[in-house]
Amino acid sequence: MTARRLDTVQEYYFSKKLREVSAMIANGKPIINMGIGSPDLPAHPEVVNALKESLNHPKIHQYQSYQGIPELRNAISNFYQNQYMVSLNPDCEILPLLGSKEGIMHISMAFVNPGDKVLIPNPGYPTYQSVTRLVEAIPVFYDLKPDLDWQPDMASLKSMDLSGVKLMWINYPNMPTGADAKLETFTELIDWAREKDILLVNDNPYSLILTDKPQSMLSIPGAIGVGMELNSLSKSFNMAGWRVGMALGNKENIRAVLKVKSNMDSGMFLGIQKGAVSALSVRKNWFKQLNHTYSQRRKLIFKLASLLNTEFNSDSSGLFVWAKLRDTSKTSVEFVDEILKKYYLFITPGSVFGTQGEGYIRFSLCVKAEEISMAIDRIIKK
Repeated sequence: MTARRLDTVQEYYFSKKLREVSAMIANGKPIINMGIGSPDLPAHPEVVNALKESLNHPKIHQYQSYQGIPELRNAISNFYQNQYMVSLNPDCEILPLLGSKEGIMHISMAFVNPGDKVLIPNPGYPTYQSVTRLVEAIPVFYDLKPDLDWQPDMASLKSMDLSGVKLMWINYPNMPTGADAKLETFTELIDWAREKDILLVNDNPYSLILTDKPQSMLSIPGAIGVGMELNSLSKSFNMAGWRVGMALGNKENIRAVLKVKSNMDSGMFLGIQKGAVSALSVRKNWFKQLNHTYSQRRKLIFKLASLLNTEFNSDSSGLFVWAKLRDTSKTSVEFVDEILKKYYLFITPGSVFGTQGEGYIRFSLCVKAEEISMAIDRIIKK
């Protein structure tokens, strides 16, 4: 008999849906997958070389420090200084993670007790809700709306009953909507969180993708006193399978997360850490080239989205295009299933991300331009 906590969550949507998609592919259907944000582009060649060279290191097969090698923490510190103008002490304000998704669980376990409440964006990354339920806390959703450019409604937050709220998740640049970070949003939230004694955590894996200026919540004065940030090499560095993330915060908060982490894993493979050090040191021209590719793909996705009778914001950031269905006679799941069967295109329904995502669909940019063009041709020819 399974633990009762499993009754509070469901299998991840993509875990279930990809089995269906895989079965269709196995039966010879020419599926084009536009649902998953798993970068298809290679990591920088220097990253791969760093991994290869590390394999001859005398300690390559040994357990590694729970805090990561000093070289990696220093690289993260330099990266934050160079990209965001944020100064972090590599000895006590940085904690490498086995992907930032691990950080969502670790932070929740470190700061949230059973019965506590957690503020979660709607729409938002489903893991915020599932982890909250797994630690036996209570998710409290706050709506993000298009008329506020998918920013939190501060008036609504201030009117809420916040008794028992311990933690608030935010995610800017936002997934799934692509809304960019606003300094005024960060500033208001930090002041509010300080007043209400709520830990504010920004999940920040998309800040270098199709953004004019990379931003971190920790660049706001006083932010590190009330908040933490998660970041990742998965998206911006094409290293999703490497599982390299990081938690950033003040010494006390990092120590609390480390107390959980050190009881959950035995450190990160040294070769991966060496590759991560190399990645964090790549020149900014790398991101320009990467964003040029994504920009070209996005133009094609815009054309595809228009053919599917949707509306979208052409100034969005991140790895996805968030599109509103003009035809309201179908749910987003019904629309996506119809497109899958009719054109063999897999797109993500917005309702996966919450009730505020109903009526929307999400396209991934992790699809080669040739495949997007093929998808466009299928719709035109039908």
